Amino acid sequence: MKRLRSKMTTEELAESLGVAKQTVNRWIRKQGWKTEGLNGVKGGRARLIHIDTRVREHLMTLPAIRTRQAVYQLAEASAEYGDVNTTSLPRQVTTALENLTQIEQERLAVLLAREGVQGFLTRLGIAEEQT
Repeated sequence: MKRLRSKMTTEELAESLGVAKQTVNRWIRKQGWKTEGLNGVKGGRARLIHIDTRVREHLMTLPAIRTRQAVYQLAEASAEYGDVNTTSLPRQVTTALENLTQIEQERLAVLLAREGVQGFLTRLGIAEEQT
């Protein structure tokens, strides 16, 4: 099962959903999805789609997509758990942060600004005890 990253090209999104690139481009225009151009591609043909809540919600409404197994990945990105010895902690944290929605990222930033890293770790229950 394929996962949706926080930013994807039209080709990547189309391939992961099993639809044509033209279909994805039509959704971008009609739904007003946030995109950004890719440097080095003439005519602005290549762009990255920000896979945010609006995009996920739209994809969940499509009958053809709802019936596919990918719907579970659209609803909530699953965590990638692996052997701690083979997957580096920074990579695991980066992957988890990439899977947050824009709103979740903003809320996390507010929490970190308000409570700092120590407060964040305390809330997670993994703070080192002070003696």
